[in-house]
Amino acid sequence: MLLVLALLLAGGCVALITVISNEASKEVTVEYAVTGDARDVTIAYSFWNDDGISSRSETVEKLPWRKTLKTKGFVKGGSLLISLSGSGGTATCSVSVDNDSPKTATASGPSAAATCSGF
Repeated sequence: MLLVLALLLAGGCVALITVISNEASKEVTVEYAVTGDARDVTIAYSFWNDDGISSRSETVEKLPWRKTLKTKGFVKGGSLLISLSGSGGTATCSVSVDNDSPKTATASGPSAAATCSGF
């Protein structure tokens, strides 16, 4: 009886290790987008990769803005933060992973901000 339990436990551990290994090596496509009529929008985005978290920031004069990244590693996700200038307007951020339903948020008005995260 103990031998059967030990074999079942060992088999379960092997299956779990295989699933984790496959997930860690799986490559995903992350698509960031910002649309709207706002000008001079500061865009900051981050994503996880094998080396940890990477962050980038840029200011765009005119929307739309798009960025597509491929990443892999056990931890996936990140964030997309948009900050509007003092001139206002409206901007919507959107993030999708492997064409899943996007996470979205909207900023409207002078110096407004929005964050898309949880992906």
